Amino acid sequence: MKKSISLFILVALFLSCNKDLVEKPDNLIDKKVMVDIFYDMSILDALKYQNPNSLFVNGINPKTYIFKKYKIDSIQFAKSNAYYAADYREYKKMFDDLNVRFKKEKDAVDLINKKAEKKEAALKKLKGNNVQDSIK
Repeated sequence: MKKSISLFILVALFLSCNKDLVEKPDNLIDKKVMVDIFYDMSILDALKYQNPNSLFVNGINPKTYIFKKYKIDSIQFAKSNAYYAADYREYKKMFDDLNVRFKKEKDAVDLINKKAEKKEAALKKLKGNNVQDSIK
């Protein structure tokens, strides 16, 4: 009797673990597109905090901009986000991909800045060598 109850509980647990916590929405946004949306939202949030008036002056509402750009609505985004967030491992992987993308962007910008600094230093050095002699 104990074995049958234990078996029943084990089967019940196994079957309950297979159910999705959140039902898959009909108009689910693709994972890659969701990562792109999170990327754009992060950039716009950073811009909002670095220069708060820049979005206002240009008449940009970050959420409206994202929804128009990706041709989605707020409900579709919320349902897709909830669906992906229900699976912690996949959701974390999406944000890990996002962090990799930010790191690549940062490295590219750092390289451009380093080249500009070298060019500026070389120009200063050239200008320093062409100083006119005041005695002549």
